[in-house]
Amino acid sequence: MDYGSLPVEEAVRAARTGSRRRQVLDAAVKVMGRNGFHRMSMQELAAEANVSVGLIYKYFGGKEDLLLATIVRILEVFRDQLDPVMAAAGDDVVDQLTAGIRRYVEIVDENLDGVVLTYRESRTLGPAGRAQIKELEIATAAPLRSVIEAGIARGIFRDVDVDLAVFDIMLLAHGWALKHWHFGPIYTVDEYIRLQTRYVLDALVADHGSHEF
Repeated sequence: MDYGSLPVEEAVRAARTGSRRRQVLDAAVKVMGRNGFHRMSMQELAAEANVSVGLIYKYFGGKEDLLLATIVRILEVFRDQLDPVMAAAGDDVVDQLTAGIRRYVEIVDENLDGVVLTYRESRTLGPAGRAQIKELEIATAAPLRSVIEAGIARGIFRDVDVDLAVFDIMLLAHGWALKHWHFGPIYTVDEYIRLQTRYVLDALVADHGSHEF
């Protein structure tokens, strides 16, 4: 949110509200990570967040609203950050895709518990919540889809099934969280990114001789 366009007092209130919401959502990820969604109580969440139960209900309608908000927050980071990072990589589609894979895994690394929670608990949401998540997942995939389509059109990438290629990349990134118990002791996040990027590009790039990766 652009607080700079608001009057000072309103901007302060908006910033305070945003900070409180983040505080509650961070706590919700921890509590749900320990106990699961169904066993989480508002009292336990309030204690973890160091706020009152009443304040939680001021910002969120209930447990499902909290779960949806935690998932949406992570998906919005993917949606909002991938495109600028890839655009800043220049005109080369290989460089753009490399930058996109790196940032995607970095976001996963910054939200390990939240990504695991998304996989584990998203089925708990009602139809409207699941539909919102599906729409956001499509939006997060859009920059990856665009660069792969552009690479195919230019003859740089092989004529692959774009849907499969995009979701393979997303699953490889999510694997850093879902299998962190295995990969974390073996690789640093940079090593994981480098190896997975090479794996993706080996499958996609038509002429390896013109690119080093």
